[in-house]
Amino acid sequence: MTCGIILADGRACDEPVEAGAPLNLCTGHLLEAHDWVARAVGTTDLLPSPCLACGSRIGVRYPSGWVCAECEWRVGEVPDDELDRPRVEVVYYIRYRDQIKIGTSVNPRLRLASLPHDEVLAFERGGRAVEQRRHVQFAAHRFAGTEWFAVHDALLEHIAELSAGVDDPWREYERWVLRRVALRTS
Repeated sequence: MTCGIILADGRACDEPVEAGAPLNLCTGHLLEAHDWVARAVGTTDLLPSPCLACGSRIGVRYPSGWVCAECEWRVGEVPDDELDRPRVEVVYYIRYRDQIKIGTSVNPRLRLASLPHDEVLAFERGGRAVEQRRHVQFAAHRFAGTEWFAVHDALLEHIAELSAGVDDPWREYERWVLRRVALRTS
């Protein structure tokens, strides 16, 4: 079978149609049709560099330029440094020796700088209500009168779920903050 396109000079395209093609078009004309549609709907691809607003690597390419697929920040625009950083409450999980602390903060860098810890295990979006739920959830292993817990399987499983696919909890936190910046300035 040959392509069903009639060329500008009035003759039919004589290129073959690949078996299983969704339309009676040769590969070259399918690609032209794709490019035509992509102008309107964009093409999802890796960004040339991480999004300055949220850190995502995935973007949508339009003829007019790139947009972040995560927060829709226009690539090339620089976030305004004079904007106040938005509040992003997190529940943090830190390990110190054989204990894990579950706490909350809107400024985890400042908070964790004042706490002894060996490792930041994970962040979870949420404030006091989420923190209190976690304290109740893992209460059987809590050291009385503290926010510190003995290491145990259920807590480790919860932390593993939070950190699945996250190489660095700090980058995840920063992405949440920058996404809030991008969303409030759009």
